[in-house]
Amino acid sequence: MSPEELALIHAASFTTPRPWSAQEFADLLDQRFNFLLDEPGAFLLGRVIADEAELLTLAVAPEARRRGAGARLVRTFLAAAQDRGAVSAFLEVAADNEAARALYRQTGWRESGLRKGYYQSPENARIDAVVMSYALDPATT
Repeated sequence: MSPEELALIHAASFTTPRPWSAQEFADLLDQRFNFLLDEPGAFLLGRVIADEAELLTLAVAPEARRRGAGARLVRTFLAAAQDRGAVSAFLEVAADNEAARALYRQTGWRESGLRKGYYQSPENARIDAVVMSYALDPATT
């Protein structure tokens, strides 16, 4: 998937946090620790540094939703992160994004923190980020 395609799907999926540009995706994909997982109409961008993985963003185009793409990508991310040596993973999700939070809980993530006012809406409202974590190595729990 090209940076332009990623930006289009991201823009169709998000207002908060703001959608990322094609150039931002190109820059992220150039970083050696980052990796992309995709399927038609959906993608996940993650990274592994040392023994920690971060799910940077997950986007599913509106017409591709409710078909399991998000859950498949999250499970693939967890396996890929573990293959890259990660023992734990984390992500931030907007507190008001109930669909995403439900997806992450369904795939085994747990809420582990809160970043007050982390995101800014298009209307300039501040929205908390819920930090979620996943233990890839049961010994780290």
